[in-house]
Amino acid sequence: MRPIMEVAEELGFDRDSVIPYGRYKAKIDLSAIRPNGKQGKMVVITGMTPTPAGEGKTTTAVGLTQAMGKLGKKVVATLREPSLGPIFGIKGGGTGGGKALVEPNDEVNIHFTGDAHAVGSAHNLLAALTDNVAQRGRIPGFHPEGIAWRRVTDVEDRALRTIVTGIGGANNAPVRETGFDIVTASEIMAILALARDLADLRERLSRVVVGYAGDEPVTADDVKAVGSMMSLLRYAIQPNIVQTTEGQPVIVHAGPFGNIAHGCSSVVGDRLALGYADYVLTEAGFGADLGFEKFMHIKARFNGLEPSAAVLVASVRAVKYHGGVRPRDLDTPDLEAARKGVANLTHLVGVIKSFGLPVVVALNHFPTDTPEETAIVKQAAEEAGAHSAVEIRVFEEGGDGAIELGQSVIDATNGDDPEITYAYEMDSPIREKVSALARLVYNADNVRWALPARRLLRQFEARGWGVLPVCMAKTHLSISHRAALKGRPSDYTFEVSDVRASVGAGFIYPIAGSMMTMPGLPGSPRELDVDEDGAILGL
Repeated sequence: MRPIMEVAEELGFDRDSVIPYGRYKAKIDLSAIRPNGKQGKMVVITGMTPTPAGEGKTTTAVGLTQAMGKLGKKVVATLREPSLGPIFGIKGGGTGGGKALVEPNDEVNIHFTGDAHAVGSAHNLLAALTDNVAQRGRIPGFHPEGIAWRRVTDVEDRALRTIVTGIGGANNAPVRETGFDIVTASEIMAILALARDLADLRERLSRVVVGYAGDEPVTADDVKAVGSMMSLLRYAIQPNIVQTTEGQPVIVHAGPFGNIAHGCSSVVGDRLALGYADYVLTEAGFGADLGFEKFMHIKARFNGLEPSAAVLVASVRAVKYHGGVRPRDLDTPDLEAARKGVANLTHLVGVIKSFGLPVVVALNHFPTDTPEETAIVKQAAEEAGAHSAVEIRVFEEGGDGAIELGQSVIDATNGDDPEITYAYEMDSPIREKVSALARLVYNADNVRWALPARRLLRQFEARGWGVLPVCMAKTHLSISHRAALKGRPSDYTFEVSDVRASVGAGFIYPIAGSMMTMPGLPGSPRELDVDEDGAILGL
């Protein structure tokens, strides 16, 4: 690895704005953001609907960054921070793979610069202050049963999903049923990712709703928690800089959940990178029906971060999975499954194009892919309107394995910026926004709202929250609300079971189906260790 000061100064950062955390990672002071300086082109990297086979979206993002560096472009990748929960669960790290890694990958994956710990501390401080205010009756009408704010941890711990706190006597009160979520599901994490600066962070934190006194919302400002939370987050809002395997700069900052929240890295990270780079490659979580759509409607739309193009990551294995092949049989050639499964990919190409963006399909090569299967997928993508469909080999070859993809992205972004169109108008009612997404993105015929969700929606709109964008909470394993529906489901009703408001983050999130905000560990959790030199083993 190159010293991080060298990477940062080569990009153009002033030495005084770089705050090293060891030799190979650093934070960048917000004063380095240049809103009126060089503004590179933004390219959003998304994917087809995820599968157990893994499509390699982050690996592709890193490999493409390396390839465009080889093509002579000043390029920065902006990625989410990995969460500790999946590290010890089943997902593994969030830094790519093979010869397309974010380095130092062990430090990025474990603890990093402490941002997740700061978010968890601020979130749980708010919980403690809220409990204290309710217990002492400081806000008229606000009682423990009116508290809606849960606690968080960065460990997948199913035992904490539903708990009772305050037992053991009056000194331990208030007694109430509550639970824990994973840190990435915290509204504080979503706020960190969307805040433009310290002042915006403060304003968003003040709007967080922690409960209700009768029908009146009680906020973090009401319980006098905002200043203390700011003190815990003052350094967490600073973006982090690391590097790829081949030495290109990577901004890794914030890690909001892709199901509950918007699943994108920070606004300040993107704004920082755009002031110095020719190209900023930013990744959106999960498939295009979640990460890309939320990137456009929640992150880009309000922050001047509209992209010039999108890269849609796919694989032959994922296509065959959506064509009905079981995970254990994905290595077996199956042309019919490939022809059937491309419906998922072509639908999402159409979704991206509906926003007015050119889309380049990156077909991530796996050793068991056959030329015939690859040809089927590439042809289908191009016939669906993709600017191009390019096979890549970044896991094995690093930047050399994505030179053609890099050139395709450059070609797709030449000329004037595209005219962006959105799926809904901001002043439309929430139900119309959801209906628009259901038709365009989820390919549903109509939407059915459960009665409790309709009641809550009326309350939210009466409070003036109906002007907020929609952040749909649904499974990432299907474009529908049911994980079992593969490919391109059609002729079905999209069912909304609940609706909640993240007023501080600035969105309404309807819940389609059942959502898990605290995953559990698998039967055989990942085991890590260190060798005699302190290097991490098993990651």
